[in-house]
Amino acid sequence: MPISPNQGSTGGGTTVTITGTNLSGVTSVHFGTKTATITANTSTSVTVTSPSGTGTVPVTVTTPGGTSNPLSFFYVGAPFKSSIAPVSGVTAGGGTVTINGTGLTTATAVHFGAATATPTVVNDGQLTVTVPAGAAAGPVGVSVTTAGGTNNGLSYTYVDGPTLGTLSPNSGPASGGTGLTIPGSNFTTTQSVTFGATPAPFSVVDDSTLSVVTPPGTAGAVDVTVTTTGGSATATGGFTYVAGPGI
Repeated sequence: MPISPNQGSTGGGTTVTITGTNLSGVTSVHFGTKTATITANTSTSVTVTSPSGTGTVPVTVTTPGGTSNPLSFFYVGAPFKSSIAPVSGVTAGGGTVTINGTGLTTATAVHFGAATATPTVVNDGQLTVTVPAGAAAGPVGVSVTTAGGTNNGLSYTYVDGPTLGTLSPNSGPASGGTGLTIPGSNFTTTQSVTFGATPAPFSVVDDSTLSVVTPPGTAGAVDVTVTTTGGSATATGGFTYVAGPGI
């Protein structure tokens, strides 16, 4: 007689179906010494809710005609999660995170708040998962579901991408060194500011203001790009380099 699934949480509560022949009128199903709760029964199958337990136990089915040979059922402990990296990413999702812990071999789902993703199991101590889109910027709880149950305790923060306003001033000498302000939003996690392909020194004044010093450039308009944990935004032709006088 096949049993499916053949493993479940040590806390019990797993729905298990046993199939075979002559199963009408099942009077009991035992997981080791404990009795399971029967929820459905036909001549070819019996469905039960597993009791709590540990290790590997024999499962037997008893009908008016006798007791079956035993099948093996494996109890699995709840997963333990120790870390997640990275701990933040764009609200649109799509990034890959790594979760470390124990008991992750049977992981079937990772929940980011109300959103669910299917993980890739690397080994019992690690899995990777593509982050689903978030409902809004902000932290959400992360939980992992395995055959042993669901374990919470980690957090992931969704971050909105930046928006850019008009640079002030929006022009300066090609030699660089112009101090300017970039207004916008979601600047707290700014990682870089570039003028064309050239990075510029910057400081985050607050979530809506960046203070930047222009790097040297070539006369003409260049795109200015701000990159944060939440993504990138570009002011097309946002700054114009002005050539110095020639004598």
